[in-house]
Amino acid sequence: MPPPKKRPPPHRSLRTRLLVAALALVLAALVVAGLAIGVILHRFVRGQIEGHLDAQIVALRTGLEAGLLPRDRDAPPFDRGGPGWAWEVRRGAETFGSGSLRGGHITVTEPGPDDEPDRPHPADGTGPRGERLILRILDVPGTPPATIVAAAPRAALYGPLREALTSLALALGVLGLCLIAGLALQVRLGLAPLRRLRGDLAAVRTGHRERVPEEQPAEIKPLVAELNALLDQNAQNLERARGHVANLAHALKTPLATLSMALAEPARDPGGALRLQVDAMDRRVRHHLRRARAAALAGSARGRTPLAPRVSDLRDALVRLYAEKGVAIELAVPDDLTVPCEGQDLDEMLGNLVDNACRWCRSRVRVTALPQANGVRVAVEDDGAGLAAEAAEAVMARGRRLPARSQAMTGDEGVPGHGFGLPITLELAELYGGGLSLGRSDLGGLKAELLLPA
Repeated sequence: MPPPKKRPPPHRSLRTRLLVAALALVLAALVVAGLAIGVILHRFVRGQIEGHLDAQIVALRTGLEAGLLPRDRDAPPFDRGGPGWAWEVRRGAETFGSGSLRGGHITVTEPGPDDEPDRPHPADGTGPRGERLILRILDVPGTPPATIVAAAPRAALYGPLREALTSLALALGVLGLCLIAGLALQVRLGLAPLRRLRGDLAAVRTGHRERVPEEQPAEIKPLVAELNALLDQNAQNLERARGHVANLAHALKTPLATLSMALAEPARDPGGALRLQVDAMDRRVRHHLRRARAAALAGSARGRTPLAPRVSDLRDALVRLYAEKGVAIELAVPDDLTVPCEGQDLDEMLGNLVDNACRWCRSRVRVTALPQANGVRVAVEDDGAGLAAEAAEAVMARGRRLPARSQAMTGDEGVPGHGFGLPITLELAELYGGGLSLGRSDLGGLKAELLLPA
C-alpha cells in the first residue's frame, strides 16, 4: 500500500495563501463596515431623539415668550407615564415640569458646549430617580431669564440601536459567508489553469503529449513557452544520445559477437582464454550501452508509438521478403493501441520476432496484441516445429543457435541468421521495464510474448 501523500505546508500552498489573504481582507472590510454603519446609525437615532427634544423646547419657548405657558404641555412622547421623556422650565423662582417627573426635577450633570446661544445644546443628566437621561437645554433671555430642559431616556437611543446593530451583524455575517464562498470559487477558478498545466505536464511525462499546449492564459504563456523550449532541447539531446548509442552498438557489438562465434571452435582457441576475454569485453560493452540507453530513455521526451501501423508495415515488408515461401501473416492488433516505446526500438523488437517466426514457420504467422493491467502484451506465433521447454532459455543467449530447430525445418543449420534477434529483443524490452517469454503456440510452433509496460 503506497504511503499517503503529504500535504504541503500552508505557507507553500498558493490556494491557502490566497484564501487566508482573502479571508483577512473580507473580515477587515466587514469590521470596518460594521463600525462605520454603527456610527452612522448612532448619529441617526440620536438625531431623531434630539429632533423630538428640540421640537418640544421650541414649543415651550414660544409659549414662554407669549406669556401663555400652561402647566401642561405634555405632547407625545412626553405624555408617557414614568421616568424617561420629560421637560422642565426654570424661570426665576418658578419651575414647571412635565407630569412624568411626578414632582421631581432633572439634574444636569454634564452641560454640553453652547456654541449657538439661540439654539438648544446637548447635555447629560439624571432624572428624579437617578436614571441617566439625554438632555437638550436652551437658555432664554428675559426678565427674569429662563432655562428650558427636555429629556429622553437613554433606552430610547440604545434600544433601537441595539436592535439595528443585531440585524446588521446578521446581515454582515451572511454577506461575509457569501463573499468567502465567492472568493473560494474565484481562487479555484483562478488556479484552474495551473491544474490543467500540471495535467499537461503529466501527459508529456507519460508520453501522451509531446509538448504543452500553447493555448494558455497570458500570465502562464511565458512559463509554457519555457517548458516547451526545455522539452525541445531534451528531445534533441535524447536524439543525439540515441545516435551515439546506436553508432557505438554497431561499432562494437557485432564485431565482438562475430569474434566470439569464431573463437567457439576449439581449434582456434584451444585453451579458451581468448573466448573468456571476448565474453568479458562483450559484457562490459553491453553493460555500459544498457546504462547509456536507459539514461536516454528516462527523459521526458519518450513518446507513445501506435502499434497497429508499425505491425502492418512490417507485415507488408516480410510478406514480400518471404514471397517464395508463401508466408501468411495474420494481424489482430487494435487500431488505438499505443506503447511507451520509441519507434525505432519498437520496429527492432517486432522485426526480430516476426522475422524469426517467418523464418521458422511452415506457412502461417499470427501477431496479436492486447492491453493488460500492467501494460501491453504482443504475441508472435508460428506453425513451425517450435522449441522444447528446456531449449527456451538457451535460445535467449546471445549468438546461440539451436541445430534442432533448424534441422527440423531444413535438415541443416543453413537457415540464415546469427542468433542475435531474441537476446537483442529481450534487452530492449528490459530497458523499458518489460520482458520477453517463449512458449508453445496453439498453431504448433513457437509463441514469443513481448510485454511492454503501460
